[in-house]
Amino acid sequence: MGGESLLSAGWRRFGSQIVAGLAISAMILVPCCWHRRIEAGDLPSHVYNAWLAQLIEKGQAPGLYIAKQWNNILFDVALLRAADLFGLAAAEKVVVSACVLIFFWGVFAFVRTVTERPPWFLTPFVAMLAYGFSFNMGFLNYYLSLGLACFGLAITWRARGFEWIAVISLALLALLAHPIGFLWLVGTTAHIRVREKLPGWWKLATPLAAATIFAAICWYASRRPSLFADWDRGPFYLYNGADQLTLYGRRYFFLAAVAFLFGLICAAMDFLARRHENSFWKAFELPLELYVVTFCATALLPENLRPSIYGGWIGVLGSRLTSISAILGLCFLGFLKPRRWHLAGFGACAIFFFAFLYQDTALLNRLEANAEKLVSDLPAGTRVIVTVRAPADSRISFIGHSVERACIGHCFSYANYEPASREFRVRVQKGSPVVTSSTDDAEDMASGEYAVDDTDLPMKQIYQCDARDLTKLCIRDLQAGETNGRMGVKPPGQ
Repeated sequence: MGGESLLSAGWRRFGSQIVAGLAISAMILVPCCWHRRIEAGDLPSHVYNAWLAQLIEKGQAPGLYIAKQWNNILFDVALLRAADLFGLAAAEKVVVSACVLIFFWGVFAFVRTVTERPPWFLTPFVAMLAYGFSFNMGFLNYYLSLGLACFGLAITWRARGFEWIAVISLALLALLAHPIGFLWLVGTTAHIRVREKLPGWWKLATPLAAATIFAAICWYASRRPSLFADWDRGPFYLYNGADQLTLYGRRYFFLAAVAFLFGLICAAMDFLARRHENSFWKAFELPLELYVVTFCATALLPENLRPSIYGGWIGVLGSRLTSISAILGLCFLGFLKPRRWHLAGFGACAIFFFAFLYQDTALLNRLEANAEKLVSDLPAGTRVIVTVRAPADSRISFIGHSVERACIGHCFSYANYEPASREFRVRVQKGSPVVTSSTDDAEDMASGEYAVDDTDLPMKQIYQCDARDLTKLCIRDLQAGETNGRMGVKPPGQ
């Protein structure tokens, strides 16, 4: 008998998938390499604090120390260890690229497991999500925890016996990265396991219980003034997962709306074509249920809160949770019968998205290059305060951190918020000449509302000095008694 053996066919199919996976991975990493530095909100702050951690190890950062903690550290530890081996610039590229691949393939594996087929037609949307709001805000520990949680959920969906060892290992890694990824993995696993044991309409008890918990948290937080909780993020219905595509300006908002509407059209057309199939809709029940539960969380949980007046804020909570909404939305879309026009539509959205992203991150690279020129001749150990603001229509507000990264090897960012917040490994003792020990002072310095004290001097301010070009920076000496944001451009609406 002629023809190819089953083993040969299986190996050939596996080999072709490996080649396709490597090719997609290479394409996914292009945004990590298309500029000299990766621009992603808080990322430069992580890199700057990795440099401070190196100084601490050498005894060259008076008043700073590295604290022992068990969460919110995985990205920072990996970055520091890679920096010790390759240097900070190379470590940033390597570790961030690894995080992007973990997130992208984690989401892909999760959707693949839920739908029982590879979601190739959704890869453009997964790629956009990989470089969405959570990434561009620089929430890298949170971002990494979601990627690890997705791999854990892909295994736990039908885990048996020894496979739970892998789930537990991934859960612990997710916890080291960020508590939210860990809680999502554990909570979703519990939800699925309890739900499958309940008969009929009793299955609704699990989502109702989850929604009740979120409502109780909302009620409690709103009645505790000491938490300083707020829900200031705009209409809750806009935070549906597609908002992860809204980044540096209004054009992203329109793109996100188009992507969301296109997804709805895909689902409507599929439901219409399959309306005569018996119970086809049952496959969509669980992803839709999990999506609704997550939507309740984003609508009810505070956007910002401060559990302790001595620590930092837990910020942008609801906005970052929509990453999970988007992942579950992809699980829902993954059950659609793939069509070529699905891939074409999502692919067109991705082309515009990454074109916009390239342009906007190029501007941030220029901003950082200008900052590097300003600080290159400063005496070692010079203290600076950065008052750099994003355009009024940008959701990515942390662009000033790229100026902090420019300080590496040249100066100290005195308003560096991480040590004072007590939420990261690098921490500060009162009186350190390297960074303020007050979270409130750090916030006032960054916003330009800080009254300079005699004990702060000598200190310089780096600020935007051209309203027509917000990447142009100037530097000046601060004087005692003045407000540090007295000089500098303030974009309209700020």
